[in-house]
Amino acid sequence: MPIFRDLLTALRLALKAKFAWMAVGVLLMVALATILSAYFSGRQPATVALDVGLSTIRLLLPLLIVLLVQELLSREFDKRYYLNSLAYPRARHGLLLGRFAALLALLLGLLLALSLLQIGLLHWLGGFYPQATPVAMGKPYLVVVAFMALDLLVLAALATLLAVVASTPSFVLVGTFGFMLVARSYGAIVELLSSNTEVVVNAEGYRASLGMLGYLLPDLGALDVRMLALYGKWEFLPADWPWLLLSSLSYAVGLLALAVWALQRKRFV
Repeated sequence: MPIFRDLLTALRLALKAKFAWMAVGVLLMVALATILSAYFSGRQPATVALDVGLSTIRLLLPLLIVLLVQELLSREFDKRYYLNSLAYPRARHGLLLGRFAALLALLLGLLLALSLLQIGLLHWLGGFYPQATPVAMGKPYLVVVAFMALDLLVLAALATLLAVVASTPSFVLVGTFGFMLVARSYGAIVELLSSNTEVVVNAEGYRASLGMLGYLLPDLGALDVRMLALYGKWEFLPADWPWLLLSSLSYAVGLLALAVWALQRKRFV
């Protein structure tokens, strides 16, 4: 299948771009952040270590998405490698979907490795610093990782779209991180303005304006359900979690479809 061949080609390109070294660097940074946060926390070190570790993962993996998209797609157009990859009669969408599949495979594989690393580290740290309320590393932790994977899927689809339509590779970095910051924070800001109207003047006006973003952006902040694993209580799972999952998945599919549409109409000069 052409898409499968494109996937294998993209995997080779990622390995050539030293993805293995980047993955090792991410693993070491997450491990270091997890261990040091446990050592320097006064109470409940396992809870603090897991919290800091998840925050580090949520910060580093989007950066890795940008680097991979720049290598697999932006460079394809910037360096005019498409003169070779699209020289044969083939559908353009096959190239895009193959590269995106490779990006997703690398990303989810690294996320799985990071999840297993945290399980091992938390088990090891729990032997040194036992606490009264242990973290929930079973089903609650699996749910946290699954929601995180969906968050990364949306960001990967957005970065892919930006790589197709942007004129410079740096715009992929700026656009992806700008989108991430807004999509992960506006829901919490709206909730804060709803519960505490004294934070700013005319809080209702601010809340209404920010609430409009809910019609344009997915609420990626709601996908951060780490409280399930930190305290092991299912009441921390959002009541509308099925709609949250469906809307985020639909948004990612929509972004990817838009990227395919843009590539089909892209003029190469």
